[in-house]
Amino acid sequence: MTDRQFYFISGLPRTGTTALCAVLSQNPDIYAGPNSPVCQLMWDTHTSCLTTAREELLSSRRGDFRDELVGGIPHSFYRSVPERIIVDRCKAWMMPPNVDMIRRYITPDPKVIVMTRPVEEIVASLKEINRRNGRFLSDDEILTSPDQPLMRPLAGLEWATENNNGEYLFVEYADLVDQPADTVAGIYEFCGWEPFVHDFGNIVCHHPEDDSVHGLDGLHEVRPVMARAS
Repeated sequence: MTDRQFYFISGLPRTGTTALCAVLSQNPDIYAGPNSPVCQLMWDTHTSCLTTAREELLSSRRGDFRDELVGGIPHSFYRSVPERIIVDRCKAWMMPPNVDMIRRYITPDPKVIVMTRPVEEIVASLKEINRRNGRFLSDDEILTSPDQPLMRPLAGLEWATENNNGEYLFVEYADLVDQPADTVAGIYEFCGWEPFVHDFGNIVCHHPEDDSVHGLDGLHEVRPVMARAS
């Protein structure tokens, strides 16, 4: 699809990214699905082309293949998606090297929506979802557990906040749940999309995430009405 456009959602866990994607997917022109491996796949391939595969690329006179190979990953991953606008979701998109990847391989004008929420609320929410799954973790365990890493994306959020040159739109979780219409309208303005009337009282997640992979049932559950989640 030659006119396909890519946009990006990032943010820490429990900040409303799943709910936002469910809302955006009400628009028939937009696909906003579960957390995606596209960023990691692009980074791994990009790194390989510069390290382990570099000599072979150069000796075969295909040093230029890197752009085609890495840039083709998003299109390959979403090849069966009919929507014109793809919103790829990954916590790592706010990290500076990954935004540079977007510029090099996808679009020179990145648009990254970053969901934010006070860290204390995020920790409390993660503790609660773990408790429902029979895991009783302390605040320190939530912050440092390799299964639920927060420190690296927190560093990315801090960097993005201090170095925003228009590629990031920061959206507060409280604004999304308390003022959803105005907040989503602001996202549309940031991305340059045609206005669309969303229904915040009838939200359905058409692209659910398999939470069994994370071992936490209900981690990405979406409520039918926009409301605060614990």
